[in-house]
Amino acid sequence: MATEDLFVTNTILQPVADALGVSIEVVMAIMIIVSVWSLIWKGFALWKASKKNHKFWFIAILILNTVGILEILYIYVFSKMNFKNKNNLSVKKK
Repeated sequence: MATEDLFVTNTILQPVADALGVSIEVVMAIMIIVSVWSLIWKGFALWKASKKNHKFWFIAILILNTVGILEILYIYVFSKMNFKNKNNLSVKKK
């Protein structure tokens, strides 16, 4: 392991591992799982926003990291809303 890797492990991950009562390897595994989860949902949401030409949503999803929460809400709630008529935000029916 390089010196920088040991520094990160000892200064950042060790307090987190101690607080959770687990090893550093478990903390790293959790970080990897959460990152993959978030990346998958972000990819689906960005694809859907680009297909629907929702520029605001595309930028918001791209910038904000919400561990998949905003992305899931966009896919299942906001992408089905009709934003053309600002007075009447209704849900599109299939």
